[in-house]
Amino acid sequence: MYDYALMTEPLTEQQLASVGWRNRQGFADSANHFHYVRLSADNRILFGGYDVVHTFRGGVSAERDQRPETFATLARHFFQTFPQLADVRFSHAWGGAIDTCTRFSAFFDLSHDGRVAYAAGFTGLGVGATRFGAEVMLDLLEGARTERTALEMVRRKPLPFPPEPARSIGIGITQWALTRADANRGHRNLWLRTLDRFGLGFDS
Repeated sequence: MYDYALMTEPLTEQQLASVGWRNRQGFADSANHFHYVRLSADNRILFGGYDVVHTFRGGVSAERDQRPETFATLARHFFQTFPQLADVRFSHAWGGAIDTCTRFSAFFDLSHDGRVAYAAGFTGLGVGATRFGAEVMLDLLEGARTERTALEMVRRKPLPFPPEPARSIGIGITQWALTRADANRGHRNLWLRTLDRFGLGFDS
């Protein structure tokens, strides 16, 4: 899956004051197709998310790091979020592959006869969870039974993604259903409720 972001030019003190961003909190909205927003040390706004793009058979390539149609969507959403910054320009636009799995949260295991621990599947939420993931891996390497290793997300692995073309079809239907839910006050249709029941997706 690919995720994309924009970065503004540095805001002036007057522009920052017009937003009312006093304590430099990062935030995200609560939609299924959500945006995340951060303020950099030099007062640029990073605005990303919303479009999460899957291509047939997946894979990583430098060509996919740029997606003008997604950048245009993000810019439109940015100015809807910050209409007082209508004259601000974007200095950077980029994208990149994010690690994901069918339940959209991390999973853990050992390999190489228990000598190597790994964590995967963070789905773009790994920065805040990195310390926790490291502690889980140390517990697993030690063979310790802890509060962390007792968690279901540590004990159970997510279901694998199906092979193509079922993978792309399923992801396409899910993206459509999530968009409908966002437009319908969060109401989850039968498809999304079925995924929830089988432990697939953010609400699993």
